[in-house]
Amino acid sequence: MRLFQALRRKRKKAEKKAREKGPRIDQGVLIRKLEEDYQVVDSYPVHNPLAVVKIVRSPKLGAGYHYFVEEAPLNERERRTYEKLVSILSRELQPPEDWDVDVRAYIMKEALRIAGRYKRSLGKFKEESWKKIFYYVVRNLAGYGPLDVLMADPNIEDISCNGIGRPIYVWHRKYESVPTNLTFMDEQAANDFIVKLAHKGAKHISSAHPLLDAMLPEKHRLAATFMREVSTHGSTFCIRKFRSDPLSIIDLINFGTLDETLAAYFWMLLENKMSFLILGGTGAGKTSLLNALLSLLSENDKVITVEEVAELNPPHENWVQLVSRRGFQFGSSVTTNIETFDLVRLSLRYRPDYIIVGEVRGEEAYVLFQAVATGHGGLCTMHADSLDHAVKRLTSPPMNVAKVYIPLMNVALHVARVELPRPRGGLRFGRRVRSVMEILDYEDYNQISRWNPAKDLFETDIGKSVLLQRIAEMRGMDVEEVREEVGRRADFLRRMAEEGIRDQREVAKRILGYYEELRNRPQITSTRTKLKLIKSVRTLKNGKTITIWRYPKGAIDPVTGEKIGGRIARVER
Repeated sequence: MRLFQALRRKRKKAEKKAREKGPRIDQGVLIRKLEEDYQVVDSYPVHNPLAVVKIVRSPKLGAGYHYFVEEAPLNERERRTYEKLVSILSRELQPPEDWDVDVRAYIMKEALRIAGRYKRSLGKFKEESWKKIFYYVVRNLAGYGPLDVLMADPNIEDISCNGIGRPIYVWHRKYESVPTNLTFMDEQAANDFIVKLAHKGAKHISSAHPLLDAMLPEKHRLAATFMREVSTHGSTFCIRKFRSDPLSIIDLINFGTLDETLAAYFWMLLENKMSFLILGGTGAGKTSLLNALLSLLSENDKVITVEEVAELNPPHENWVQLVSRRGFQFGSSVTTNIETFDLVRLSLRYRPDYIIVGEVRGEEAYVLFQAVATGHGGLCTMHADSLDHAVKRLTSPPMNVAKVYIPLMNVALHVARVELPRPRGGLRFGRRVRSVMEILDYEDYNQISRWNPAKDLFETDIGKSVLLQRIAEMRGMDVEEVREEVGRRADFLRRMAEEGIRDQREVAKRILGYYEELRNRPQITSTRTKLKLIKSVRTLKNGKTITIWRYPKGAIDPVTGEKIGGRIARVER
């Protein structure tokens, strides 16, 4: 026992000595320098011109790509001024009067004020030197220290630290999982950084409660462990970055995640309170797809979102956001956990049009299905690689959804991260809605669409949709009229994509305008269905034949007055 204590004291002394000898900025973090013989594959600024990211390759580093952060260094005189400025700020900085203030801008403003007030003791510098000093002040006080460039890089999807002495990994949109030149070498530095992240997320972490699930101020999702309580290599964390500009349905169309026809089909289902189950693995894009679908809802619908960590951001004012809360138990005190189950049950009292659950994994699934059974619309995501596996999970503990309730979730979307047959937008990988299934009954599914991995195309046939037939019956319409409306909405979404309209709120505004146009549209009984279609048969490469029905040359849509001559009306396979 004494031997272990002696070794521990010796190690702590060595770590303290190393910290004292090392640079005072980014203590305990090893930042590898770029060597001349490294091959730079890609380079782009993040905090231009003070921080640059370089993607490099080298036999010295091992196989694959490596992510290097290069920041403008401080010389000894600049470093001393930086330390003085931080010391004065720590004494004189007052909290802002407005809690919604931009923290970085506030720190910068205060740093400029103090630099002007103490200019004699801080020294004289050129403008370039002051920019560097202020950059490090804001980076370390308001930002994320040595990881600030990673957090600001829009190409990074998540950041992972796997323990002490191990390089930090990032998931890059173009180069996938790559190690960085940043490594936490000191346990205390890693622990302090985890505590800083916890404080930013308004959460608590300690050796007594070493697990953390939180949301950072920028809405990035944080999962972390503290010290060596549950992770053998020291503190760890994973930050899944949240886009400040949420993806809209038009973005997903542009990315190829789905096409206009599928989006219009989803739009029609959502308008008629159909329920959606979005399936996929970790990082497949389930939450992004769910958030994008919300822009298709009418702004007049009342939306309730229930999540463990707030990630959804629908462009609606008539929206209530509910987030679960985990309490702490000290001694014999009673915990005050508020689970998603409690929130879904509470949401029924709000008279919602739609209840959206970020992810179902427990007994809240049972309450959600009960809500859908009473006429509420429901959307949720779930970790599963197929509809069959999802149904097995739903009908097993702890969800315990009865088999007769399964068809209440009307449609299931399976989204996945896939390798593309050819690069799109310079990317070899993308996210695609691999299949869309209408759930008619337990183990009775109707496939509406599948993604063709060889051609990167969606093979969709809404002509066999049972849900569209139900909508036609509910609205007293002919099913062909409903399909035509889906076609018009697909054209509407296509025009938005062509016009470059992609902001989620702008998309929602245009959709509201479409509803206004729909209400003001004259009711004409004669529709496209009255036009005589021209039939043609084609033979595909695989030997199968398809029948294509087109509108005759010069045909005019009697409702919109639009020229539709020569357009495809439907395809029969």
